[in-house]
Amino acid sequence: MLKKKVEDLCNRQVEREGYSMNLYLAMASWAEVNGLAGVAGWMYAQAEEEKLHMLKFVRYINERGGKAIIPAFKKPPSEFKSVENMFREVLKHEQFVTASINEIVALTLQEKDFNTNNFLQWFVMEQVEEESSAMAILDKLNLLGKDNMYQFDRDIMSLRGTGGNPPAAE
Repeated sequence: MLKKKVEDLCNRQVEREGYSMNLYLAMASWAEVNGLAGVAGWMYAQAEEEKLHMLKFVRYINERGGKAIIPAFKKPPSEFKSVENMFREVLKHEQFVTASINEIVALTLQEKDFNTNNFLQWFVMEQVEEESSAMAILDKLNLLGKDNMYQFDRDIMSLRGTGGNPPAAE
């Protein structure tokens, strides 16, 4: 059974994961209409991942005897100055989500809710990957410079979910 304080923070995380999904959808749309199909594809995949994160929280809350609340989501921005600026926003947002997950982890330890703490460990590691991926993309953008967006856009999908490193050959 979830304690009320833990349930409340988990429900807050439902909202944050849903907002993340919408933020990445807005970024994908911006990239797509600006001719950046690779960046759009990366962002669409990221949005789908955030939806799954939200659903994990919803199902966990309900399975533990709580009640998941599906909130309205704040409208994300729809315009971005540049791809680099957009990925800086991605990193900033992922750092915010990491802090939010860490806050729930701290509460589960305080409340001795080891089941929820165990559930959250997957998210702790996921956030390490999310931040690492955003930082690696920013590093690639910095190396390529503003005049090589075609190459970056073409190659970005190989950076997804690998901490910026291309997938290993099988």
